[in-house]
Amino acid sequence: MEKIRIGIVGYGNLGRGVQYAATQNEDMEVVAVFTRRDPAAVKTVLPVKVEKMDAMADYVGKIDVMILCGGSATDLPKQSAEVVRLFDTVDSFDTHAHIPEYFDRLDAAAKEAGHVGAMSIGWDPGLFSLARIYFGSALSQGKTYTFWGKGVSQGHSDAIRRVPGVKDARQYTVPVEEALRRVRSGEEPALTTREKHTRECYVVAEEGADLARIERDIKTMPDYFADYDTTVHFISEEELQRDHAGIPHGGFVLRSGRSATGSRFLMEFSLKLDSNPEFTSSVLVAYARAVYRLHKEGKTGAVTAFDVAPKYLCPLSEAEQRRTLL
Repeated sequence: MEKIRIGIVGYGNLGRGVQYAATQNEDMEVVAVFTRRDPAAVKTVLPVKVEKMDAMADYVGKIDVMILCGGSATDLPKQSAEVVRLFDTVDSFDTHAHIPEYFDRLDAAAKEAGHVGAMSIGWDPGLFSLARIYFGSALSQGKTYTFWGKGVSQGHSDAIRRVPGVKDARQYTVPVEEALRRVRSGEEPALTTREKHTRECYVVAEEGADLARIERDIKTMPDYFADYDTTVHFISEEELQRDHAGIPHGGFVLRSGRSATGSRFLMEFSLKLDSNPEFTSSVLVAYARAVYRLHKEGKTGAVTAFDVAPKYLCPLSEAEQRRTLL
């Protein structure tokens, strides 16, 4: 069987998840991990070569798809356009407000290099994006709602950890139950961002840090917390590891609509995840297969979940897909 050769850029929770996910796909193999840390200090979950970031160029022709596993706050905006000049890429950029300009930068770099860059891949954006576009297209009259959680947001937790004086943090996104109940009842309410979710932050501060300033920096952070009712809890490192070591998540996409005769419809897609990064990694690996196939067909430029036909994600042949899945 032809193997798709994968590289992993960044080796935190997401990078480890990609390595595990690749082992569940017979057409994948991980060639190398690339890190900003000392490679000798990086312990991988399975044996694989670990290299410094500046060694990437040595792997041109040896890796088919690079999966970028950095954070959306600062890593991916810098890395994606650089790495796609050397390889086809997949990333999980999830700052929704900045997706249009992120796409434009990646698209220009990918087309110039003759590569494919799949961006904003995961479950939201990603699978939830597909639910929104499918549901809204099928029910043209109605309203679509997305609820996240309760669960740990990797991107928001990473954003908190970038705040000066923060040693570690977990951020939980929590749906407002009354808002969810109203949508499921078919009420189609007009809900503000603040009315749909709250945010719970558990923060380990560095010794001597200004707690009031940290709390203010978190609560006023644009794109992440400024538009939500946010609670910041300062706890010890021991409490964080004891009570918040897991990374569960999930959520719902709902479309409430009606037919021309007034018949009511409710469409719902939901996920319940024991591990946010491990599930996100599984989606990234599936899109790495799609990117590999698209490149072989001559495609270049940035793509999102909207641009990739389902057949490219599936390891089965197109004939097997039609026979067993259609």
